[in-house]
Amino acid sequence: MQNGKISIIIPFKNTSHYLPECLDSIVNQSYTDWEVLAVNDHSIDGSFELLTSYSQKDKRIKVYQNKGNGIIPALQTGYAESHGQFVTRMDSDDIMKSNRLEVMVNSLKENGTGHIAVGQVKYFSNRGISNGYERYEQWLNHLTSEGNNFDEIYKECVIPSPCWMVHRDDFEKCKGFEPQRYPEDYDLTFRFYENSFKIIPCDQVLHLWRDYDTRTSRTHEHYAQNYFLDIKLHYFLKLNHNSNRPLVVWGAGFKGKKIAKGLKKQGLDFTWLCDNPKKIGKKIHDKELVHFEALEDLKDPQSIITVANEDAQKEIRGYFAELGQFPMQDYFFFC
Repeated sequence: MQNGKISIIIPFKNTSHYLPECLDSIVNQSYTDWEVLAVNDHSIDGSFELLTSYSQKDKRIKVYQNKGNGIIPALQTGYAESHGQFVTRMDSDDIMKSNRLEVMVNSLKENGTGHIAVGQVKYFSNRGISNGYERYEQWLNHLTSEGNNFDEIYKECVIPSPCWMVHRDDFEKCKGFEPQRYPEDYDLTFRFYENSFKIIPCDQVLHLWRDYDTRTSRTHEHYAQNYFLDIKLHYFLKLNHNSNRPLVVWGAGFKGKKIAKGLKKQGLDFTWLCDNPKKIGKKIHDKELVHFEALEDLKDPQSIITVANEDAQKEIRGYFAELGQFPMQDYFFFC
């Protein structure tokens, strides 16, 4: 028995080469009570015409022109036309597994409001997948299998943008696609976290994520590293930072410098730790870097870790464990 329409919002721009596989994967879903709200973001290839032909064959597919420019206005345009009890998003160059909608909507019906249905993902490409993407996929799927995605939310986006589903009321509660903040998928993930939604564990690959050189997340400035760091710091200060506790930044690479600059802009004082002998004692942004053992002299500190090396991260975790400090309470990995 199927009850409850799913609204699938799809922004698209110049993806005519990939759209047939994407749309066919939706048309062939085992769950059939859905609507596609596809929004053309000023394509100059045949994408709009292709989608229009699909909409003429299947009335569940509706096509609109973006009322603005870019992904966020396109998402807003599509959502404004939606009527589903459940909301999800799809990228126009990806592929859904045939049971994706059925698995996700059943999870939401079983668990009720205040929950997010997610699925495991698999990258694919005609030229093979890089080691970096392979590791990201494994990391993301491990979190998803346990439903522990929010435990590492400050490292990377822990909910894949085209593979989540929520009740419409919950989507409205966290202001949906309203904020004009990029990367929009990471911002939405933080708002799910802010509203204390619970992630439903999933052990199935439900989404095939296509990688290619001109993919938006690879080419657009809105997905550059500085945007990710801005979002991390914004939500850390809003949701997890305790202003009564000393603040610490660990690491003086690009990310550490960016975070330090952001804190100084906010007028916040902090201790800047480093384990590089060449940098200890030097000043960056008028702030002196000190040896990491200075952490032991601070009373009940909160630490932002910007050290990317995985071996170093393990050592840092061990150091915090010796000090009796806990992740997502006392220290937060920003990479």
